Formats: sequence, structure tokens, C-alpha cells
Amino acid sequence: MAAVEGQVGEWFSREIFSPESNTAKEMETIKPFVDYEQFGAVGDGVTDDIAAICAAHDYANAHRLPVKTKPDATYYIGPKAMTAVIQTDVDWNTSHFTIDDTAAEDNKAFCFHVKSALRPFKLNMTSLGRDQKQVGFTLDSRCYVVVTNTKVKKFIRRGLNQNNGFDQTDCFVVHEDGSIVSPIDWDYDDITDAEARPIDKDELTVRGGIFTTMANRGESKYDYYHRGIRITRSNTTIDGITHYVAGEIGHGSPYGGFIHATHCAYVTVQNCFVSGHKIYTTIGSAGEPVMMGSYDLLADNIVDYKLINCTMNNITDRTRWGVICSNFCKNILVENCTLSRLDAHMGVSGTYTIKDSTMGWQGVNAIGRGQLTFERVVLYGRSLVQFRNDYGSTWEGDVTIRDCTWIPDNGAVYTPELFTMKNDGTHDFGYACFMPQRVKLINLHVDDSHMPEEEDGFYLFSDPSENWWARDAVYTESGTPPYPYVPCQKVVCRNLTTASGKQPRICRNPAPFAQTELVVE
Repeated sequence: MAAVEGQVGEWFSREIFSPESNTAKEMETIKPFVDYEQFGAVGDGVTDDIAAICAAHDYANAHRLPVKTKPDATYYIGPKAMTAVIQTDVDWNTSHFTIDDTAAEDNKAFCFHVKSALRPFKLNMTSLGRDQKQVGFTLDSRCYVVVTNTKVKKFIRRGLNQNNGFDQTDCFVVHEDGSIVSPIDWDYDDITDAEARPIDKDELTVRGGIFTTMANRGESKYDYYHRGIRITRSNTTIDGITHYVAGEIGHGSPYGGFIHATHCAYVTVQNCFVSGHKIYTTIGSAGEPVMMGSYDLLADNIVDYKLINCTMNNITDRTRWGVICSNFCKNILVENCTLSRLDAHMGVSGTYTIKDSTMGWQGVNAIGRGQLTFERVVLYGRSLVQFRNDYGSTWEGDVTIRDCTWIPDNGAVYTPELFTMKNDGTHDFGYACFMPQRVKLINLHVDDSHMPEEEDGFYLFSDPSENWWARDAVYTESGTPPYPYVPCQKVVCRNLTTASGKQPRICRNPAPFAQTELVVE
């Protein structure tokens, strides 16, 4: 158990952490919660309070007490590489926190870690099949499970940030009877690692707090900062946090999510205000300049991630990167949010639902499989959905757009393409790639009033066969690409209206859609 460093820490170690301590007994019998000042925090915005914050949470965890802060305090968190472990409810109410990243000792050290007290354990699993519904054994409790096959690579990225792919992996929830409740994406002839993490039965809530990150002064390269809140505990809700970014200069390293949830299930982020980060440029793995993604929200390997009533300012400010990224997730719900971008980076499967929301300049990016649904959404992106071309523009499933409005590129003058995708069939991404198989566009309004007058209408799809990877394209002798892009089966347009009054066309190049059924009602 960590104690506060230095003389103050020695006092609290002796007086509070001792089971016989009168102070400890008084805290348990008189005060039903722990506050930071009891462990030496000053809250003046100048004194570094991170050691006291860590000690307070250690005590609260040991005695199963909630933590509550003083509403008018400002807690300064300096450069020390210390992490406060959160295992009980927290109420930061209107307290302010200043996180100083200008000279951090370790930019990977989270300031807070919401962590389960339940221990993970290894599973004896040797194989697994796509969409398998049972693991074939029972568990003592419901668990989040992650399996890996290091012998197979998926998501072999193409383009300016090209790479050699990632280990084949799946995360899912298993009930006590062995039933699997979230889809398995791949076939596993071999499993090199399988870990189960018991899911806490009680919900843990972290509420309130106004955080300001003093931006780092690092080199503009891929050296992500993680000095925020890490979540690895299933059944966790983050409620009402406000996060600002201040002091950005002409260079800096990107951020990997102020609220970063990873390897757990049932995480809800609600009623939060988040901030876009300034865009910095570096040299990518292909030797060319690239803009670095920098995020305020990040979800990795999460089952059932909910983003509800979250907002940000300036969603069409092109100097700020899109606010949220996700990787390897199952079932994402975004509801009543106003954000600059949603990006299912390395896939989402199951359901991906966006409703009653507004999306800004970078729009919605996605790859994966399952059901992608938009309901009552206003979008300002250059496309309504960009299926990420660096991962094959694959969506193996259906897309439904209902009661939505799209203002292409916030009113820029060009001919819009509703779905953008690029896959010339010459790259092995580690999986077969699909256009969305069945598309429904119901009560969609497209404000194409800025489209050039000579155009006969906007396009439903960009040209997927356009060979914009020409410098490394290699076709077979027959002319058929070695990794074909499976075409769309059917598009239904029902009450699709446009500002120009012109009807949409399917694609600049109709050849890839020769077998696609188009129904206009």
C-alpha cells in the first residue's frame, strides 16, 4: 500500500494506515468517505498533490470507502510518475485538477487507474470458431475473456502508416454456463494465450471533476501521452467529467485518450465534455509526412462501450483532431453526443449504433462487421461514412441510415460521395474485405446545395477500384486482383431528398456495382 512520500507520508503511514490508529477508527466511524486533504493534499493549484491523492485512494480501497473531494479545491498533479488506483466510487464534484505534462517523468504513467480488485486467470483454450456460442466449460462468475493467436496477423495496414499487422485477437463475455454473448470474429486453429477477467457485479462510478491538461512539449512523433484516466474494470461508469487542454505550442507528441478504457466490458462514458487536440505532423512509416491522431477518448478491446450525452466545442475546426478512437471493440452505442469524429480504427463487430447526435468535420470512420446504424444524426463530414481504406474499407454486414441530415464537408464546393471506400484488391489485410452488403437509406436529406451546377447529382459510393495505390499495385496475369473486394448486394433509397432536387447516382465507375440491386422508392 502506497503512502505519501516524505515527512507527511511518514506521519500518515504511522497514524492512518495502522489498524490501531485512532485517526483510522475516527475516519471509519465519523466520516463515511475519504478526502484528499486527510492525506496531506493542499488543493491550492500550486502544491503537487499526487502523492496525497494516491494515498487517499489506497486507504479508500483497503477500507471500501468512497472518495469525495472539496468542491472549491484545485489539485495540481505535477511531473511525478505516480498512479492513483481507484477501486471505490469517486465524487470529484466541481473540484479542479491541473495535470502538468510539460515535463512529465513518464508520459505513459496514467494519473488514475480504475482497476478491479478481482484477479485475472488463464484459460485452457486451444481453439475457437467464428461466431461460436459456447466455450464448452463453466466458470465461477461472468468473465471478460481475451484470446490471442500470435501466429496469425490481422489488420495489416496499408499506406503512409503501413505496418505488418497485429496478432489475431478477440474479446468477448462468457457467462457462468459457458455461453458467449458477443460475436467471435475469427477462426482460431491455435490459441497462444487466453485470459479471463472476472466482471465485478457492482457498478463503480467516477463522477464530476474539471480537468485541465497543460500540453506536453515533446517532439512531434508517435510517442503517445497517457496522463489521464485508465479503465480496466468492467461495469464502470464515468459521469460528468470535463476535460480541457491548454498551453499547446508549435510542436508536441499526440495523446492516447484522456479517458482510456481497455480490456474490459460494460463501460459507459456519459455527460462529459471533451476537447480536441491540436494536429501535429510527423514522418510516417512510408517515409512521407502524416498527421498524427491525438484523442481525448479511446476504447481498446472493449465489449459494450457506451458514449452518452458527451459534447465538445468547435466540431468543424480542422486544426483539431477527431476526439475518439476505438480498436478491437464489440458493440458500440453513441447517443445524444456532439463530437468531431468517431473512428472504429481496427474494427468493431456486433452492433455499431449512432443516434440523436451531431458529427463534425472528420465524420464517422469504420471498418468491421455486423449492423451499422444511424438514427436522427446530423453529419458535417466529407462523406457520411468513410470505410477506412488503410484497413481495406471492409464492412461485412448491413448499414441503415434513418432520419438523418448530411451537410457534405460543411458546405464545401465539390461533388459529394456518401460512402467513401478504396480497395483495389492488391493488398492482403489479413482478412477478406467487403463493401457493406445491404444498405438502407430512409428519410435521408442531403444538403448538396454547393455541388457544382454541371453535376447531375451526388454519388452513393466513391470508386472502390480507383487505383490510388498505383506505386505498389501488382495485379495477376489474368487482370483479376489477388484479394477481391466483395461488392455490395443491395441499396434501398426510401424518401431520400436533396437540396438540389437532383437524384443520386450510384458511382462514378458503375462497374464494381454491376450486380448491386438499387431500389429507389
